[in-house]
Amino acid sequence: MKSILFLAALPLFAASALAAAAPAPAGDVLAINAQEYLEMRGLNVMLAHDYYPESHQGGVGIIQNGLRVATNGDLRLQPTPGQWQPTPVVGKRQVDRTAQEISVRMTYPDGKKDRQGFNPISYPDLQLGYVVKIKPAGKAFRIIVDLDRPLPAEWVGKVGFNLELFPGFLFGKAFRLGDRFGTFPRQANGPGAVVDGDYEIEPLGVGPKLTVAPESERQRMTIEAVKGGELRLLDGRAQHNNGWFVVRSLVPAGAAADAIEWLVTPHAMPDWKSEPVIQISQVGYHPAEAKIAVIELDRHETERKPVRLYRTKPDGGLTEVTGLATKDWGYFLRYHYLQFDFSKVVQPGLYVIGYGDQRSPAFQISEHVFERNVWQPTVEYFLPVQMCHMRVNDRYRVWHGLCHDDDALMAPVNHNHFDGYAQGPSTLTAFHPGDHVPGLDHGGWHDAGDYDLRIESQADTVHGLSLAWELFHPTLDNTTVDQTARIVEIHRPDGKPDVLQQIEHGVLSIVGGYHALGRLYRGLQDASLHQYTHLGDAATMTDHRVFHDTDGAAMAVLAAAAVNGSQAEPKIEGLPALGSAGSADDRWVFTENNPARELDTAAALAAAGRALKGYNDPLAQDCLRIAQALWAQAGPPPAALMRLDPAIELFQATGESSYRDAILALADDTAAHADRYGWLGARALGLVNDAAYTTKIESALRRYRAQVDALEKETPYGLPYKPDIWGAGWGIQRFGVEQYFLHAGAPDIFPATYMLHAINFVLGCHPGSNNVSFVSGVGAESMTTAYGVNRTDWSYIPGGVASGTALIRPDYPELLTWPYLWQQGEYCLGYPTSDYVFLILAADHVLKADQKAAVQP
Repeated sequence: MKSILFLAALPLFAASALAAAAPAPAGDVLAINAQEYLEMRGLNVMLAHDYYPESHQGGVGIIQNGLRVATNGDLRLQPTPGQWQPTPVVGKRQVDRTAQEISVRMTYPDGKKDRQGFNPISYPDLQLGYVVKIKPAGKAFRIIVDLDRPLPAEWVGKVGFNLELFPGFLFGKAFRLGDRFGTFPRQANGPGAVVDGDYEIEPLGVGPKLTVAPESERQRMTIEAVKGGELRLLDGRAQHNNGWFVVRSLVPAGAAADAIEWLVTPHAMPDWKSEPVIQISQVGYHPAEAKIAVIELDRHETERKPVRLYRTKPDGGLTEVTGLATKDWGYFLRYHYLQFDFSKVVQPGLYVIGYGDQRSPAFQISEHVFERNVWQPTVEYFLPVQMCHMRVNDRYRVWHGLCHDDDALMAPVNHNHFDGYAQGPSTLTAFHPGDHVPGLDHGGWHDAGDYDLRIESQADTVHGLSLAWELFHPTLDNTTVDQTARIVEIHRPDGKPDVLQQIEHGVLSIVGGYHALGRLYRGLQDASLHQYTHLGDAATMTDHRVFHDTDGAAMAVLAAAAVNGSQAEPKIEGLPALGSAGSADDRWVFTENNPARELDTAAALAAAGRALKGYNDPLAQDCLRIAQALWAQAGPPPAALMRLDPAIELFQATGESSYRDAILALADDTAAHADRYGWLGARALGLVNDAAYTTKIESALRRYRAQVDALEKETPYGLPYKPDIWGAGWGIQRFGVEQYFLHAGAPDIFPATYMLHAINFVLGCHPGSNNVSFVSGVGAESMTTAYGVNRTDWSYIPGGVASGTALIRPDYPELLTWPYLWQQGEYCLGYPTSDYVFLILAADHVLKADQKAAVQP
């Protein structure tokens, strides 16, 4: 469901561009503001600031009284499009302040997505150019669409202007359209019919004017089709569980200029202000660390109320802690921020922060704060639940049955897969397309909200857990893992450290793939969108039988169906439905030539070999042997510094001088790119023990420390923070891990401060008009509606680490309670998971060590 590679290509905002002086006050009618969107008090209307329509960010968007209520206002080729339907090429936004008009030119098709690239889409034969415009009309605004030329006759009745309404704010609220009225249903309800091969629910209403939530002061909005047009209110969940409600007008035959015109009037509360939010770590704080709460205020708020810290009394009630200061930090994004520093409070206990009538949840200050219920849920729940090729039991519950034990068939050549896998002209192995590849049916974790196994996800999880074991030795044993019986029992200890068992499970997949293929796999993924969008027990995805495609017919049908954008089940002549006995439902295994991923995996296996030594010695030896082979065989990576991490891990594992020489040879490059690789340079200082290397790296680290200090001052959160269209939590965690190694390797240059700020950010001290922990089930308030494999149940997996607050461009941080936004709520394997475990263990280790050193005579 995700498009991480697509997002990686998007430019990051510099933090300095998001810190702001006091903004001009919004007026009482819409006008174009300095950031190129329409604004008045309580209302913002954007056009083409975002372009990620696959996940409901793009086109015309509306933020009404602090809520993003609508998005993706644009011409679309389907009534309720999903992720794999065509989207247009977006031109440069044009702003005419004299005419008070914002416009953008768009065209179909998009050649970069048409059956190529990441998440390829099959575009129909339609050449369509048009301009979308928004213009203020007092407290309302107009949307106008001009086509270059009228639609071809065969496309009349198929192309329409869509505006998506966010369902999470509308369930149970009323609507009126034409002669129909009712409430927005919580689930998709019929009647419906199959239209052009896809199921569509009958419109909730049809007419010239729609009133949304007439009973709600905060969400009341009218949409009127001008010049005799007609609106349809559709339920986008007919085909897609993650769909939104859609308001749609068809483009009339023969229309070009003013082909579509709407008058939209969202009710803006004239004195609307967002509620203050007290942002803290939902877990609490160690006495020895800096403790700074952040208070998020509406930018129009002029009153400043006192911030107070209360300690709970043993028998109930609160007592105020006095003598603490509040700092007016200033403006960031669209809010005003205060900082409340209570670092000098070290007395163990439970505390509450108050601002006016607002109260934070109770949190602890204790030297034991990270010892329980913080990193442990990730190891004792999330990782076991994600384990592939196993049955996972949890007392009365079965998270999933034994799955994917028919893995895997070799993918077809010259195939661009809908989830970003690309098989070239060769399988790079002795196997032919459609051949069963034995040895891939053990180990590995499902990758987040999907059920695939990506090599980077497996390797990075193994790597992070291996370093956590090596450095901090977490002996938690709360899970039984039986690799022979393929059964996991959560909350049943088996006398073995859970972290080691998880490292072993990941390694079994990587090593098994290498033995089977003679190289690393790129990934194992479903052949069809019908399987890929599966939400439910992983054991029901396949028939548990190896499929033999004797004539290649099934492979051909599935390959063709994979790029047509339909989630309907492909029909293969002479074969039963996917998932039933005898079907072609086995996952495909992809390969690639990718030196960067090979070196990344070499580093992971070298670390795993050290971790598994004494626990599973044959597997540990296999890890080291393969890591050395990957190092030797990998071609030139895109950047020479990609060899630094595996060189460090292999030198630590073997002591061989060739790896030390490789580290030393990269010294100049490491120093020149200290912002990205300085943490590895710091880690290598004690390993290579070379005076010249130390001088060079420490000098670069001092320069980098100055950069970090400068960036830290540009946000109220005490760390460099560059919000992007994808949630920032994982990047903040990666920064925190790097800060640990910088502190551990060069403690005189880097303090532990930034590492601890990163933890507090993830655990609740972050923007987004809320203060929940990104880690489900961790902290007093956390994301308990998240994008895991059980998202359709509006549920969560304890210990899953979500992506977190995303940026609605240009300035609106958002974290919705909604299970289907992967850029905000998705759990992912790899470093997003292992970094979190590592960070909490590192913080506990560092703070206790600092506390012990402070009391030494």
